[in-house]
Amino acid sequence: MSTPVIQTDAGRAGWEAIVADPATAVISSDFDGVLSPLVEDPARSRPVEGALDALARLARSVGQVAIVTGRPALVATELSGVSAHPGLGQLVVLGHYGLERWDAATGKVTTAPVPAGVATARGRLPGLLTEAGVPDAFVEDKDSSLAVHTRRLDDPTGAFELLRGPLTALAEETELRLEPGNLVLELRPPGIDKGVAIRSLVESTGARSILYAGDDLGDLAAFKAIGALRSAGLSALLLATRSSNATELIEAADIVVDDPSGVVTVLTALSDAISAR
Repeated sequence: MSTPVIQTDAGRAGWEAIVADPATAVISSDFDGVLSPLVEDPARSRPVEGALDALARLARSVGQVAIVTGRPALVATELSGVSAHPGLGQLVVLGHYGLERWDAATGKVTTAPVPAGVATARGRLPGLLTEAGVPDAFVEDKDSSLAVHTRRLDDPTGAFELLRGPLTALAEETELRLEPGNLVLELRPPGIDKGVAIRSLVESTGARSILYAGDDLGDLAAFKAIGALRSAGLSALLLATRSSNATELIEAADIVVDDPSGVVTVLTALSDAISAR
């Protein structure tokens, strides 16, 4: 398989570094919109064909393979099916943007304490949605955060904009952060994002290179953290899908693909290059 189109010099250097020394590389990816197509019901997300096999093949050579997601770690583990895949015995899932960590080697989850503001917001949300005129907005309770989805509504974009103000106020009152995504507004503990998770992953593994794949605004923090780590000497390859049409993320990427099938193509090409080195 030929090398994908890499749009930047830094991205080409990242690809070459991973291929040259895979043992010190981390392969990391979001789940929804990257390994799994976006669906209206988050509980129905499943990996696209070939995604887990591509990760497993890379896992034989690289230092660490990880999924970094806003989902609870055990939910992402169950939906992705990674625990049942024989080639992913050393995979880690960083859930809740790094607040939780699931290790395939032990099957255990470690987690940080959840701020009291999450419980307060949980109790306030139903009334807030009713007052805003969108009582049918879907609330995804992630235990450590709360995501309000508008995708299922008749006017998803209008509802999203209608809720931004009230949810911003609720976030301030409960000392949480409001993070917008693709037709989703998430109330999340401060100091928790994918950038923090990626920095921790790089530090804990001693990685010299990293590939990160994302699709949504929540992945911008990871891209920005990796950009700063590049300045400090880390080689990196940033991959974005167009699943969520996150323009800022797409413009910052070294490789852009249309959907999760494109991610599988890139990961497969990378493992081919490693095998051929």
